[in-house]
Parts: sequence; structure tokens; C-alpha cells
Amino acid sequence: MKIVFFDEFKLGVLKGDSVVDVSRVVQDIPHLGPQDIIRGVIERWGEFRPRLEAAAAQERGVPLDRVKIRPPLPKPTNVVCMAVNYMEDGTRSEPAPINAFLKSASAIIGDGDTMVLPDVPATIFEGEAEMAVIIGKRASHVSAANAMSYVFGYTNFIDGSARGLLPPGNTFYQMKSRDTFAPLGPWLVTADEIADPHQRQIRLSVNGTVKQNFNTNDMAHKIPRCIEWLSSVHTLEPGDIVATGTNHRGLNPFMDGDKIELEIDGIGKLAFNIKDELKRTWDRRTRLQMHEQAAQKTAGAYPDITPQKTGKYAPAAR
Repeated sequence: MKIVFFDEFKLGVLKGDSVVDVSRVVQDIPHLGPQDIIRGVIERWGEFRPRLEAAAAQERGVPLDRVKIRPPLPKPTNVVCMAVNYMEDGTRSEPAPINAFLKSASAIIGDGDTMVLPDVPATIFEGEAEMAVIIGKRASHVSAANAMSYVFGYTNFIDGSARGLLPPGNTFYQMKSRDTFAPLGPWLVTADEIADPHQRQIRLSVNGTVKQNFNTNDMAHKIPRCIEWLSSVHTLEPGDIVATGTNHRGLNPFMDGDKIELEIDGIGKLAFNIKDELKRTWDRRTRLQMHEQAAQKTAGAYPDITPQKTGKYAPAAR
């Protein structure tokens, strides 16, 4: 089942190219906001699933192009992002030590929304294409053998980054948790629809050109191990997001006016826009292209991140 929030955060079920309003089915869930509703559905899934299926079967729904899609998880308790969790197409000789960081739930936006690049001296702005796991029940000290039973479903996720901010060693919070830096959605896909989450092709395009194109089978620490390790550090709650990482080789600069599309097989397509009032620009190079060019030049001819070309904070001409 594909579960979606739309318009004024009405709960819906996707039915083909339409969305069926099922908000009446969940009106008894105590809530102060939409996150309480989706968490209630997740926690009581055994009860709500047949009711949602029945409600969706009775209605034709409204075409998706006539509604405003909202983030399916607007304010989760935890947004956890796995760090350096891909083998990068075999270019890593061994997995990096398992690691993660928290991202602010205030960074979440939905399909059709806009990521706003802030007025800060970042060396580059990027967005990492990721498959996100949605936690289905409270998880504390879960074993890898049992971890998949704690997965409710999956969705598309972008981990936005403002890289290169100073001082060194004091970067992750200000780099990752900016407002609008966590596009999510467009809906939740329940786990039963994804036979093998470790065999999903992930494609991210910028203005119609594919930049990231990789498979989750390249994941270094698989989902069961991620949940095992994360739940040994702190409890994961129903509706929490675990973003599983990215293959960095296709990362590229996000710039004003860009239209970004992230599509994962079986999960759907998330589209959003980029706004930068400072109109900063970078070369349209992926990290892979940059490293290939560097290999053909003298050592040090290309930095690790393509330099800013124009706009505020661009290096002074020499």
C-alpha cells in the first residue's frame, strides 16, 4: 500500500494515478498534528490496514495532478542518516566503520516543494539520493536477525548538504540540518510491496540529466545491521526515518532554478526545486567526473569539490 498526505494533510491511499481520501478512517487517532496520525496508523497497522484497504476500494479518488502532495512524515521523532554506507562501485576496499548522524525534522519538505540554499559560505551545495527506511515499532537493542520485522516501509529521501563550512570539525549540524534540506516522499510504500530493499535502483536527475544512478545492493552495511547498531545507541520510534546512505560518485552541485527528481524502483518519484537568491554557480561536474579529470591532469590540479564560479563567496580572481 502507498500512503500519502495531501492538500491540508488529509490522509490518502494511492490508487493508480489517483489518491483516495481515507481521513475518516483515522479520525479517532488522538492528534495535535499530522505526524500523530501517521504514527498512529503505523503503530496500529494490523487494525488500520483492512480499514484503509476497504475505504480505498469504495472510492475512485482524485487525480494526483489535482492535489498538493505533502511530506508523508512531517515531523518524525528521529531522522537518522547513515554515513559513508556504500562501497562506491567497488572503489572502496572495505566498508567504512558503521556511522550515522541526526538530521533535524525541521528540514523536511515534500514533493513539489523548494530547497532553499542559505546565505552561508559553503563551498558547494549537494543533495544525496537515498532510500529511507520507516520504522514500524519501537526498537531498542534489536538484533540484526529480527531487524526487518521492525520495518514499516520505505520512501525517497534527499540528504541536503552545505559543505565546507568553518570551523573544521564543527560542520555536521550546520551542514545537514538547514531548513528544507530533507526532501521526502512523495508517499510511504509499505514493506510488503518491496520484496528486496537491497535490490533497488536509485536514480537522481538534475534538469532531466541523470547524475546519480546506483543500486542498493552496493550498500556496505545492510538494513538489518543499520537497525541493530542504531537501536543499540538509542531507541527508534514508530514513524522514524533511517536514511540508508548514498553512492557519492554521482554527487553534483545544486543551483538556483534546478529541478531535481529522485526515483527508486517500486517507491515512486520525488520532485522538488532549488532556490538560491544569491544565484551562485559551479561547474556541472559530478564527483566521478571530477576525479576522472584529476587523474588526467597533474596531481592537485582539481580540488575535492569543484570551486564556486560566480556569486557571493566565489574565490577572488587571480
